Parts: sequence; structure tokens; C-alpha cells
Amino acid sequence: MAPSETKFLYIYAGKLFDPISRTIQPKKLIKVNVSTGRIQGVTSFTQIEAAENGALVLDCRELTIVPGFVDVHVHFFLHPYCETSWEDQLTKESLVERTIRAANHAKSTLMAGFTTVRDLGTEGAGDADIALRKCIKQGLIPGPRYYCANRAIVSTGSYGPKSPVHINQEGIDGVTGGEAADGVDECTKVTRRQIGAGADWIKIYANYRVLSRLSASSSSSLAKLSFPTFSISEMEAIISTAHGVVSPISNKPAIRVAAHATNYATVKTLLELGVDSIEHGTDMFDFPQRLPPAPQTIGETKVETIAHLFQKSGATWVPTLAAYYTLAGGQSSQSGELDAWARGVRTFLAALPYISSDRSGCTPRVRVAVGGDTGVFAHGHNALEMRLMVQIGAHWRDVLSWATVGGWGCITGHDPERVEEHEPGMFQDADEGDDPPFGALRPGWAADIVGLAGDLEAAEDPVAEFVRMTHRETGIKLVIKAGRVYRWEGTEPIIVQ
Repeated sequence: MAPSETKFLYIYAGKLFDPISRTIQPKKLIKVNVSTGRIQGVTSFTQIEAAENGALVLDCRELTIVPGFVDVHVHFFLHPYCETSWEDQLTKESLVERTIRAANHAKSTLMAGFTTVRDLGTEGAGDADIALRKCIKQGLIPGPRYYCANRAIVSTGSYGPKSPVHINQEGIDGVTGGEAADGVDECTKVTRRQIGAGADWIKIYANYRVLSRLSASSSSSLAKLSFPTFSISEMEAIISTAHGVVSPISNKPAIRVAAHATNYATVKTLLELGVDSIEHGTDMFDFPQRLPPAPQTIGETKVETIAHLFQKSGATWVPTLAAYYTLAGGQSSQSGELDAWARGVRTFLAALPYISSDRSGCTPRVRVAVGGDTGVFAHGHNALEMRLMVQIGAHWRDVLSWATVGGWGCITGHDPERVEEHEPGMFQDADEGDDPPFGALRPGWAADIVGLAGDLEAAEDPVAEFVRMTHRETGIKLVIKAGRVYRWEGTEPIIVQ
């Protein structure tokens, strides 16, 4: 939208949300250096003033300005299972079709205000995510900042797709949902191969419903059970190999590990081994699978154990509530057995004292990021995860923080709550060629900016207002990534001549 000669972008924000302090600040002027794609300054204003020649001015005084959203669990190479089953997507859609879909998903995601994503596996599309990342970075297609995990690592026989005829065969016609590895040596080799291919993250399926993808299992109850898929030594090999690649700048692991893990034993082991993010964690507090009892009356010791391990390890929890909500059709099971959606809600409620910003000083802290397992439901509707968190009981300030600087913390390994304490000004003098920090609107940070129509502080019903403001049709009015305006539904911008 901005002319190529534009040097600076001025955004007059009626309200600005700072995810680090979790406060809304009135009347802020954001100055963006378009050539670097970074924020140059944030100051207060009383009225719109003259800007230098070559500047673009956006009047956002009626909007709430927030950092670009971050979805840390997407699958660009999948689309909703209600359209086409997972198995059919892998075995009946060509790689060309799946890649074209992924390019469309990238654009839809960006236009919905999500300026950064982490893709946790191509699910049968091989290394296509690496090529997609290159296309986005070179500007061939519009899309968010794209961190990818290449092929998820699975153990032999644990994943799919599975042939109904050749049940011992790994995959169908050479197509596999992940990359199989068995034993310490193979796990090390596969991890190294993916790092060499350019993966930003390593994804492992640490436990899974191994029998769920068979056309007919001997027991329906067995098909629902999640089995461990790797030994402790195998998981340790994957994590230590990935962490062996250390950034010379941050002195932190440059390659991190995300784990699909749902139950208490698997999550506990992974946290002890130093995994970087837990995806799902639906049953990580080991609550009974049936109703009642209430979460506050059971499993308190295990809740504390997991919370302390999260705090000690610094790992991030990604609840993926939206995937379970979608698969359940938004309804809870009417039988005595809780479905994954109901169990996910129960676990999230039990975790609230440990993830909320108003937790007591002695309560262990669990870091959270927003990731819906997007692809199970439609891309562009990523904010469903945020809305569910608020509707279940999280404060909107916390959710906005998790969806912005919390996502940056998850992806990069930084602690969002220690930015001001230990890292003041560390990004302002960074080399322009470095990847900028994202998730907060501060000098030196990425100019990834979203404008929302509405006022959360003045709303009589903040939950309903949050739902409306984060919807891509009713709330998203401005999307900027790296200083470039991709969506603007306000008045015509002013170009200073």
C-alpha cells in the first residue's frame, strides 16, 4: 500500500496494548522505519502533527493497536478435516495442490492479524515448508514470519497413514505423516538431517494413539489410548542433538524441540529432559477420564509437580484448545467419559492459577503461548484459540500477552517476563540484518502491528468485546508486518509530500 519511496510510517494509536506490562496506554505515536521494518520510536501525542516528507500517516485514533499476533502451532499443509480427512489429504492430494493450499493459508493467516507462525510439521508434504519459508521471505507470496519444523519425528508404526491392506507398511505409496526413527542412533541421525535441511524446530510425537489410524481395531478403547512412542534415551538423543546447535549471539540453543504430549508421565519426562514446548498436554495433570469429580479436588500433587517442572525448565505450554473444540463440534460428551475438549477445558482451568499474571508470588509459573493446531480448523480463524481461552476464564490482558510476546518467547527461547529486568535496550542497537524481536511495540522491535476496532477497558462485557475485536471480519482493521501495510480499513492514509 505504501509507495516504494516511503521512508517512515507514522501510526497515531488511540490506545496501545503493551504485552510486557499488560497495560493499555492512551494516545501513542508509533514511528516505523520502513526500510528496516522496525519500530524507531513510541511517544505520546495530543494531536496529529506534520511529518517529514516521504512519510505515510495512519490515523488509528479510534483503534486499539496491539503487536502482531503469533500462532505457535499451525499446519499450513493441512486444511480442516471436515472438508477432507487427514488420511485423504496425505494420500489423495498432490504435493502441488497441498503447496498451493499452503500459500493461500499463509495469506489468510497474515490478513487475520497473525504476523508470525510456527509450523509444526508438513504431515506428508516432505520438505515443502522449507521452500515455502523461502518464498515468503523473498516476497513471492504474502505470509507471516514463518518458523518451520519440517517433518515430525515418529517411531515406526506409531503414526500414519496406514494401509487397510498392508497394515505393517509404513505409510501409503511412500507417503508418511512423519519421519520414522528408532533407537538412539537413528533419532540422532534424523534430527541432524532435519537441522541440515533448514528446520527451525524439531517436532516429536512423544506419545500417540497408535491404534487410532487402523481401519478396524480389536478394541475401540485401545484405539483411544495414547502410548509412549519413544524411550527416554531416544527422546534425550533428539533433544540433546537439537540443543547442540547453539546461537553465538544469545548463547541459547538455536534449534529447539516441540513435543506432542498429552499425559502426565510423558509430559513429566519431557520437561525433565529439557524439551522446549509441550503441545496439547490435555491429560498432563492425570485427572480421571470420567465425571465427576471437580478439578480442584483431585490430582493437586501432580498439578504442582508439572507446574514446578515447567518453571524449572522454562518450557512453554501450548494448550491447542481450538483443535479439540473443533473436533468436538463445540459440545461436551454426554456420556460419563470426557472427550478431549472437556478434558482440555478442565486442564486449562486447573492451570489458571499457574499461568495467570495475578498468581501469588510463591506459585510456580507456567509459560503459555497461543497455538490452536490451526489446520484442524480453518486458517485465518487462528484467533479462535484466544477467544476460547478468554471464554473459559483467562483474563484478556493475559491472553493478548500470550498471543504476542509470549509467542516470541516460545519461538526464540527468551523469557518475556524478564525483558525489562534483564534485557533493557538490548534490541535497539541490534544489527539491521539480524532477525528483530517481535511481539511488543517498542523501539528496535519488529514493526508487526495490528489494529482492532473496539475498547476492551470500556466494554460492559469484556469477553464479548474480545471475541468481536479479534474476529477477522468484525475486529481486524489494520495489519502491518515488517513495516509494510497489508490490510487497512480506516480512512485513506496521508502521504506527506
